[in-house]
Amino acid sequence: MAVLPMSKVSIIGLKKDRKKILEAVQRMGVLEVRAFKGTEMGFENTDTSVSQARFSKACADARQALEFLESYCPEQKSLFASFEGLEGLSVREYEARLEKRDDILSKAGELVKWQKEIADAQGDIIKLSASIEGLTPWKALSVPLNFSGTKRTSAFLGSFPESYSAEELERSFDECCEKKQTEELKNAVHFEIIYESDSQTYIMALCNKEVSEQAESILRYMGLTAPAVSSGVLPTEKIKELEEQIEKSKKLIEENQKKITAYESLRDDLKFLVDYFTMRIDKYKVIEKVGQSRNVFVLTGYVPKKDIPKLESELVEKIGVAFEYEDADGDDVPVLLKNNGFAAPLEGVLETFSLPGKGELDPTAAMAVFYYFLFGLMLSDAAYGIIMVLVCAFALWKFPKMKRGLRKSMKMYLYCGISTTFWGVMFGGYFGDAVQVIAKTFFNSDFTIPPLWFSPLDEPMRMLMFSLLVGIVHLFAGLGMKFYALVKAKEYKDAIYDVVFWYLLVGGAIVFLLSMKMFVDMASLSFILPPIAGKIATVAMIIGAIGIALTGGRSSKNPFKRLAKGLYELYNVTGYLSDILSYSRLLALGLATGVIANVFNKMGSMFGGGVLGVIGFILVFVIGHTLNIGINLLGAYVHTNRLQFVEFFGKFYEGGGEKYSPFRADTGYFEIESE
Repeated sequence: MAVLPMSKVSIIGLKKDRKKILEAVQRMGVLEVRAFKGTEMGFENTDTSVSQARFSKACADARQALEFLESYCPEQKSLFASFEGLEGLSVREYEARLEKRDDILSKAGELVKWQKEIADAQGDIIKLSASIEGLTPWKALSVPLNFSGTKRTSAFLGSFPESYSAEELERSFDECCEKKQTEELKNAVHFEIIYESDSQTYIMALCNKEVSEQAESILRYMGLTAPAVSSGVLPTEKIKELEEQIEKSKKLIEENQKKITAYESLRDDLKFLVDYFTMRIDKYKVIEKVGQSRNVFVLTGYVPKKDIPKLESELVEKIGVAFEYEDADGDDVPVLLKNNGFAAPLEGVLETFSLPGKGELDPTAAMAVFYYFLFGLMLSDAAYGIIMVLVCAFALWKFPKMKRGLRKSMKMYLYCGISTTFWGVMFGGYFGDAVQVIAKTFFNSDFTIPPLWFSPLDEPMRMLMFSLLVGIVHLFAGLGMKFYALVKAKEYKDAIYDVVFWYLLVGGAIVFLLSMKMFVDMASLSFILPPIAGKIATVAMIIGAIGIALTGGRSSKNPFKRLAKGLYELYNVTGYLSDILSYSRLLALGLATGVIANVFNKMGSMFGGGVLGVIGFILVFVIGHTLNIGINLLGAYVHTNRLQFVEFFGKFYEGGGEKYSPFRADTGYFEIESE
């Protein structure tokens, strides 16, 4: 409904009171702090990056410790825990936990250390297991893996990437000797098979020292690969040693897990620590923006005008500061919206597009009317709407401390559910045609609930015409918003040039079409406007077209450029046609909801009557309609946003405003309650 007016505030206080003042400002949460620029006045900004880094490290340790605790002893949460909001924490409880801060941080460090030891031990187990796997084929070896021979003999240990017998190896070795023209090496090497598989052969080869170099060259040529693990003890002994190390690592993991789970009662304290250091980081970020001299500091920023008396009273009367403020006016003024309970739930949707820029109207209230209307028209099933209303109403009633953003979303879907129910009744959709199918399948009856207006599945052309009519109203409302904004800014000529002429052109074209028999027959309309209406519409179209052509390029001083720009602006009438046709998605999504629902009903009825038929129908019904409502809820949300952001906002709204972000206790687990 409105963008709240802001005041620019300057707070001057003694440096010794800085902590107290900042805590009061953070507790009230109404001041968006901006960097003070007054170095020429003797004030300086303080670099707090070192303190922020220290707090960030402590916060990260607490958060990590909490994650580790959660992984070994998960917190028992209800199914609706995300709706419950933050837990309240009184000032007395806050101060009591604050006294234990160092002890909690120390224990958090222990948790992080224990988890690191667990991670290291798990890594060691993987490495040791890999080593055991590499040693397993050598278990039958009676010498260490680093054995290289005796005084007169050389030994080679390794594996071939093929399956060999001892005879095949010797034969293959002799063949390689012939190829390499070293026939003197034939029968000079003795092979012993240690282990054989389908794809590898592990061997020990022995030869005289005199031919060891030549023999090694031939073996490498044959593909001999040295063992992955080398050891000075027997493979069986090395495996036993590695298994003992694995057992030690497993024991360490088990002991550390027990230590971590023993700290389960520390969970809330760790949550507090995360919130506490988060607030400290935010506070020190603000301190960087404060202008400071030897004894005085200056804090500047923006406050909603309505909160000025409360902030002034808190700081001036209770602490004693110099407090100055003035009406804020500038491009960098933050935006805070204020809407009634009907429109406020859509502020988050508007924010995903952009907040109002300087001097722009808040479109949320106008957007809300069409948003709920269009959403319900796209989903248009009374049963789905009732489910949405019941679920959202229950959540809002059951969880009064729900986070503000989530609460707004619940309210938005509540209103969308009401609209969906209305259109479902108008079009006769109750889980599609479930009433008719159930009556026919299980009761052999033709009972049905007729639509209060008409069924889009039976009269799609009628639904298409209605959708396009809705689109025209929506677009004209957007032009109306632009007209209001221009008149409010006292730009009366622009209101005529940019709005009235378009009303005449587009509105005249629509009336002209409705006076044509060919168009009326094609659209299956039950009425036709008299010829006089068509003539008046033609005159309006001509006036609008000439007006746009002559004024659309008025920003240019060159008359030829002005006319060219005006004609180009007139060409944009095709954009209105495209925009109006975009609303055919109302027909498409409405039909999609009904058709998919009917398909699942038909599938369920294929089991026939009787007990098995009832069971089969219920299974298909529940699964099918759950999928349908989920898919079409998402579709309705996306396409409703699209019609708002592109078609509606495209006529009058640009955005570009900066969100109001006050300095407040932005916690994730606890809400500190004011006394």
